[in-house]
Amino acid sequence: MHALLMTLLVIVALSLIVVVLLQSGKSAGLSGAISGGAEQLFGKQKARGLDLVLQRVTVVLAILFVVLSIAIMKFV
Repeated sequence: MHALLMTLLVIVALSLIVVVLLQSGKSAGLSGAISGGAEQLFGKQKARGLDLVLQRVTVVLAILFVVLSIAIMKFV
């Protein structure tokens, strides 16, 4: 059981890394960091198309990663 969970955890971790690297950057430079936070908090821009899909896949993979990590700790 432990080997199966570890294998799944490695696959999910690598998938999460790939999905995060595929996402486009939201801001560039220091000015983007200052104004980008306000836009993200109060802005009306919503992710569309591929960005939306990548964002949702990232959330699912992150949740799977946490659940698998907790399950591995429980079975050790």
